[in-house]
Amino acid sequence: MLNLPNLLSLFRILLVPLLVVVLLTKFPEKELVGLGLFLLAALTDFLDGFLARRNRQVTRLGKLLDPAADKVLTSAAFISLVEMNPHTTPAWIVVTIIAREFSVGALRSFAALEQIVIPASLSGKVKTVSQIVAISLLIFYNKLGEFQHLAPICLWVALVISVYSGLEYFLRFRKFVTGDKSWTSPEPENDLPENRL
Repeated sequence: MLNLPNLLSLFRILLVPLLVVVLLTKFPEKELVGLGLFLLAALTDFLDGFLARRNRQVTRLGKLLDPAADKVLTSAAFISLVEMNPHTTPAWIVVTIIAREFSVGALRSFAALEQIVIPASLSGKVKTVSQIVAISLLIFYNKLGEFQHLAPICLWVALVISVYSGLEYFLRFRKFVTGDKSWTSPEPENDLPENRL
């Protein structure tokens, strides 16, 4: 079960403590090192799903590790950014985004107990990209110069998309949330793993 996609997910989790240490330690060019670590971790997020599908290596362990690694990485990065730049990364925005991640994760867990698959939606994919862009710009904020205004703008965009995406999932599956089992799960999309929310 420890195939390459799963090892990439584990590697992403192992990168998180190193990323946090880099972001919260003062040394020359820490922004560049932190950005490199974060983008490397984000790259493994896309690679593990791609390799799992291409090589037919989708496993139960992978379905658990991939979303867990995503949430750990995103949450750790956002929380570290609150400590780094509280004026550009308000804590309430970070709490809202993290709450969305764990709420949708809980919804997916409840669905899994009923053998129901919640497929990835377009808004879920856009949410992931918007968060990666926002975190990257916030990490590199002090080096952006005249483009610093892009970082808080992208954070607000990520917030709006994250909230919209979360609401969309709960509205789409409201019959499941209310206990109505007279419906079936839609077919998952082929271009992303089923757990990519």
